Amino acid sequence: MYQAPEHFLSTDAAASRLLRHARLLAELSRRFAAAAPGPLASSARVANFRSGKVVILAENGAVAVKLRQLGQRLCSKLSFEGAECSEIEIKVQPRQTPFRSMGSTIKPISRRSVDNLETAAKGLPEGDLRRALETLLRRCATEE
Repeated sequence: MYQAPEHFLSTDAAASRLLRHARLLAELSRRFAAAAPGPLASSARVANFRSGKVVILAENGAVAVKLRQLGQRLCSKLSFEGAECSEIEIKVQPRQTPFRSMGSTIKPISRRSVDNLETAAKGLPEGDLRRALETLLRRCATEE
């Protein structure tokens, strides 16, 4: 017989507390999204709730300042049965954006530029600079 994962989480005491807290945070997040003005709601998120204190993470200082100004109003709108908000703590924490590596693209060099680089390389004495230019010319893509 199929048992939903919530069934197993609710049978263990520690997991049950964790599940209740997760549901509480989800409800606070929904209420915060509805209570905060549009741009502020998308630039901040509810992080925690403990002993009447709601912790909100703002993406930057400007958002944090505005949320602090709205603190009491937000606190009253976040309060509901089971979660009485008595204080709001605002912390600045930028969202973590995953690093995306950009693949290198070969940018072609015009035929005229290739000719100029070849002339410059031929005019140089044997050395590192000349070898670097010759390597560049071998590897570069040329515009036709």
